[in-house]
Amino acid sequence: MPHRSDPGSLRRLDLNLLPVFIALMRERSVTRAGQALFLSQPATSAALARLREAFRDELFIRSGRTLEPTPRAQALLLELAPALQAIAGTLAGATPFDPAVDARTFRVGWSDDVAIAAMPLLARLRQAAPQCRLVIRAANFSTIPAMLASGEIGTAVGFMNDDLPAAARQRVLRRGGFRVLRDAASPGPVDLEAYCARPHVLVTARGDLTGFVDAALERLGRSRQVVLGLPDFGLLWRVLLGTDLLCTVSDALADIMLERIAERGLVADPLPFPSPESVVRMAWRAALDQDPAEIWLRGQIVAVLGRG
Repeated sequence: MPHRSDPGSLRRLDLNLLPVFIALMRERSVTRAGQALFLSQPATSAALARLREAFRDELFIRSGRTLEPTPRAQALLLELAPALQAIAGTLAGATPFDPAVDARTFRVGWSDDVAIAAMPLLARLRQAAPQCRLVIRAANFSTIPAMLASGEIGTAVGFMNDDLPAAARQRVLRRGGFRVLRDAASPGPVDLEAYCARPHVLVTARGDLTGFVDAALERLGRSRQVVLGLPDFGLLWRVLLGTDLLCTVSDALADIMLERIAERGLVADPLPFPSPESVVRMAWRAALDQDPAEIWLRGQIVAVLGRG
């Protein structure tokens, strides 16, 4: 049964409290919600108290170090989030953006392999938009859909599945294959026999030691031995140097790693068997599709990472 409209209820509620409610739902912490909105902790706590009074519900119950939303809070989120996104989109469409003087906080999610390739973007943004802030959130193919849906990030860049929110927009930034990174002093180029015989490093956020390579090798009746799992790509070049270890990475990551640390002794060989295409995509929330500031940011990302 639909709710009966009560115009008086809008007069009783300070609409500035609604972004605080959304931030609390996202962060599950008064401190982190305040930081996201650039509010002090006392101001955020006071806003929470006013929200509780306005909605006649506790809204959030402390559980250890986190705040757990009540059923009433969950129901409010379902009703309020679409409306707030629509309002934000309408206002953004009428608000011009001048990167040289305007202030804006951008929230982008990407995996660390994309972050390495996107390092030139950071200097570019600092120079072109000195008053803007960039918040980078760790994200991968499994977390990007939920982070976009909840509004934790406005834009995501990386390797993605086809499970993005229905309203999300996306475009392909670059297509490529995969290559095999190794120490330049180790034997090479790496053929299929050497690939299967030598030990491998796998960068794995989930801590498992198998990936698409193992499935491809299994179809060929072959296998490899992964002897080391790393949580991110930041340590990779240090791990490879001075060893016979191999690591299979996307063309995008191979390009930037060789460009930056080739003098330190890494080389890349072609992957010695057919593999899936590596596709780097950019996805963003539909509510930000016509936002001039976000359009500008996406243009900067395309300029740095885009290769069609």
